[in-house]
Amino acid sequence: MKSEIIAIGSEMLTPYRQDTNSLFLTERLNEMGVTVAFKTIVGDRRKDLVNAIRSALGRTDIIILMGGLGPTEDDLTREAAAEALDLTLHRDNTQVAALHARAATWRISMPSNNLKQADVIKGATILPNPNGSAPGQWIDTLYGGYRKLIMLIPGPPGECKPLFEAECQPRLRDALPPRFLAKRVLKAAMIPESQADKLLAPIYTQYPDVETTILAHAGDIQLNLICSKPTIEAAQARVDELASKMEEALDDWLYSSQGDSLEQIVLYYLGLRQATLAVAESCTGGMICERITSVPGSSRSFVGGAIVYSNQLKISFANVAPDLISEHGAVSEEVAKALASGIRQRTGATIGLGITGVAGPSGGSESKPVGRVYIAVSDAHKTDVLEHTFRGPRSRIREWASTQALDLIRRRLM
Repeated sequence: MKSEIIAIGSEMLTPYRQDTNSLFLTERLNEMGVTVAFKTIVGDRRKDLVNAIRSALGRTDIIILMGGLGPTEDDLTREAAAEALDLTLHRDNTQVAALHARAATWRISMPSNNLKQADVIKGATILPNPNGSAPGQWIDTLYGGYRKLIMLIPGPPGECKPLFEAECQPRLRDALPPRFLAKRVLKAAMIPESQADKLLAPIYTQYPDVETTILAHAGDIQLNLICSKPTIEAAQARVDELASKMEEALDDWLYSSQGDSLEQIVLYYLGLRQATLAVAESCTGGMICERITSVPGSSRSFVGGAIVYSNQLKISFANVAPDLISEHGAVSEEVAKALASGIRQRTGATIGLGITGVAGPSGGSESKPVGRVYIAVSDAHKTDVLEHTFRGPRSRIREWASTQALDLIRRRLM
């Protein structure tokens, strides 16, 4: 079954607030085999809300309306939902009493506008909200001849999440046929998104029952596979079958078939080989060290590193010969190799990584343009270096360079 989450509130259409509840709700819905087909954000305008709800009714089976249940004039979710469904609202006396009792615990007299929180859509079941004054509502109705499940839940996360888990999830499980969702996440490094899709599209298009999405970011390709079946065994078998074929096609571009990060995989191989790593970074300015040390337990394999931005620190921290810099320049194959071998020898690590480049936006030349990066990996037997020119702004160049560097280490350890 398909669902839609509608987050309501004009504040989420500004640069200052964002909807985070929908991530939680998506996870919970997926656990029940429900696909989230649409996520919508609507401001506090009744006409827009009614239109959004009617659109959702026409294209999905389950609709979650989140927010707009407060006492103020711009809290219009109840009214808009009733109008979209051609239903009436009535004031529930039990809820009125509960609102007065809540106000009494605060030792205040309840403002009259709070009473709108006791308005209930005809046929709706009231969902208790012990964490706030606005109850939720559950509607199981027919619309256009089709069954629709509609939930009105409060927007504050401290109310939204516990109410959904306590009141909506059990009702959804009772209302829905048993479905189970299986997922796999495959990850590949430094393969262009278009090339990945060229390799994989002939495979995943043969599995229309498995939803496949490709996400690309800074040299990293993430492939999300999701399948819903009446049993978890059937869903998992289908996903695993597709994943196996995609793994074979990706060959050594693939670094994880279970969603692990590239830095986790590098540390896994370091541990497997009983090896250690040290890093000398120039243009990436500590990004590689940060990524590695973000993984718990990285100290078992990661010795440390140095940010050698200046030529003097390249010489004193990584033992780069001054003549190399003067002859070839700080951004060069020779200096990258010297950084990798120098930091390895200086720290006693098994493997050394050296990286230097022109991150921009200035500092480039005809022979060494902005984006030119040299990455070297050194062990006791050999030192390899890769030259690459990355495109884009400074932040993108540094991100791509750090991913390329980690992938070079992975490939050496493989």
